[in-house]
Amino acid sequence: MKISRMLAPLCIAIPLLGSVCFAADATHVDQVLTSAKLQGSGRLTWWGFNIYDAALYRSANLSSPEFAMDVRYQKSFQGISIANRTVEEMRRIGVPEAQAVNWGKQLASFMPNIQSGQTLTAIYSPKQGTVFYHEGKQIAQISGMDFPKAFFGIWLDPKTSAPSLREQLLGQNCPPPLFNEACE
Repeated sequence: MKISRMLAPLCIAIPLLGSVCFAADATHVDQVLTSAKLQGSGRLTWWGFNIYDAALYRSANLSSPEFAMDVRYQKSFQGISIANRTVEEMRRIGVPEAQAVNWGKQLASFMPNIQSGQTLTAIYSPKQGTVFYHEGKQIAQISGMDFPKAFFGIWLDPKTSAPSLREQLLGQNCPPPLFNEACE
């Protein structure tokens, strides 16, 4: 079942609840993840300004290692600013400086300028690494196991700078297996 059809009832109800919904735009997630399901969603707000809405998608089998983070921006940003902020957040959760700088250069080489309302999506698969999409079109791929732990850790690591957003994204479920976090 396509993710957009599967979540259509939520898209109608969610605005009434004040939450986030943009599942109809995430068909590229459904093409990569088997039976993709929305695990949770939330909004990052900073000093009263809405920055972006984020949604975490998982395979129907929660022990599956594949997952996706879909981010719809509420403000416009330069690609280099997004790359720099990503590196700052990676450092915050403990990524060594030299590694953060290296990944920052990679991110800066492909991160597009974003207009309000546009999406960036990152999908993790052990076979492919992390694949990035802008508005549903693939823009880059970074292989390896260390990068996705650092990148997705921005939202999913317990040391995130946005713990309430992490809680909303995870809902009542554990983080993806990549994080090896024990769940109660």
